[in-house]
Amino acid sequence: MKYKIRNRFGRIGVSAMALAITFVFVNKALAQEITAMDEMAFAIDNLTMFVSAVLVLFMQAGFAMVEVGFNSGKNTINILFKNTMDMCVGAVLYFLVGYGIMYSGASNGFIGFAGVGIPAQAAIDLGYLPHFQTDFLFQVAFAATAATIVSGAVAGRMQFRSYLVYSAIITGLIYPIAGFWQWGGGWLSELGFHDFAGSLIVHAVGGFAGLAGAIVLGPRIGRFNKDGSANPMPGHNITAATLGVFILLIGWFGFNPGSVLAMNGTANTIAVVTVAVNTFLAACTGGVAAMIVSFFVNDGKPDLGITLNGMLAGLVGITANADLVTNVSALVIGAIAGVLVVLGMILLEKVKIDDPVGAWPVHGLCGLWGGIATALFGGGAASFGVQLLGSVVYAAWAFILMLGVFYALKVAGILRVSEKEELEGLDLSEHGAINYPEFGPAIAPSPSTD
Repeated sequence: MKYKIRNRFGRIGVSAMALAITFVFVNKALAQEITAMDEMAFAIDNLTMFVSAVLVLFMQAGFAMVEVGFNSGKNTINILFKNTMDMCVGAVLYFLVGYGIMYSGASNGFIGFAGVGIPAQAAIDLGYLPHFQTDFLFQVAFAATAATIVSGAVAGRMQFRSYLVYSAIITGLIYPIAGFWQWGGGWLSELGFHDFAGSLIVHAVGGFAGLAGAIVLGPRIGRFNKDGSANPMPGHNITAATLGVFILLIGWFGFNPGSVLAMNGTANTIAVVTVAVNTFLAACTGGVAAMIVSFFVNDGKPDLGITLNGMLAGLVGITANADLVTNVSALVIGAIAGVLVVLGMILLEKVKIDDPVGAWPVHGLCGLWGGIATALFGGGAASFGVQLLGSVVYAAWAFILMLGVFYALKVAGILRVSEKEELEGLDLSEHGAINYPEFGPAIAPSPSTD
């Protein structure tokens, strides 16, 4: 009897040991499987962010082509140079101070500083959040976008060295502080303000900074007559401008869908593609609405330049709310933006402010519309009062500070080029180079007579 009992308990012990061993191996395999899944999610998220960052950086080429196309050919090199330095100067300063300000986590909610460069990331956050290196690349592309918006508004009459000063200030200080208020957990974020991908933080900041520059600089020579009437100064290359708008449209698929910050899992994937569709629809209705309005302001003929700006206006308007609104709402938001951009261009002409590419109507005015549309079409996710407050604050922040910066440069005597230099063209006067031979006889080689 005792033997049978011992044998039975022995069999139970063996079975328990086998079960324990099985449990260990199963759990180890399960842990390995979970780790592999987490690593895959992490890779997918960071790959999505990396591709999005590259697309946003590609927008620099789009801005360059739009600004070149809408301006005189004698200023081509100057415009391309400014867009290039927006990225180069902006990236360095955003690395040194901007990123640390924007994501400082300061307790006062207004401004802080987390240190120079990109924070060390000892432990990798698996899934949902990108690595700091990937995040920096994505965020610095946004900073460069905010800076380069101004280039078109001040084209044809601003000294290159002054533009470098402006570019450094907006990317190193003004934009990062604005970004911290919302995306860095600052005071507007705590109030519930919503700006998904930057209608206000990027575009309104850039647009109102451009408006300040255009006001302090004054109009280009010959833009307005003494009686207040305006003279058209058409751009020299509508082909380049059209190409630029399509490049910007493509880049916006990094700008908006990339702002979901993740693509692993069903919910994130749906969010990314929904944002992409909303972005595209708003661009298209913006273009259609602007084209229709152009019939009435262009002697019954559709205007391609106005239509192109309408597409950009639709993109700006949807950027704050693409994650909240329906496809139908995106159509409406884009269409209203397309009308607003034309009204904004007419307004600037009436008050004799010279904005050669329509930077303020596209980015400033339609950036404000994007913030307000978030409350109107966002399904109650954002209150109208908070959205209105944040929209006004961002506009005032960029406009007032940059008005001071541009005015200081004017007082220092380094803001605007001379009349002779402006008429000659900034390519030649500022850079001693030409992009088209007909604008540089003084330095262009004479044709050989041999």
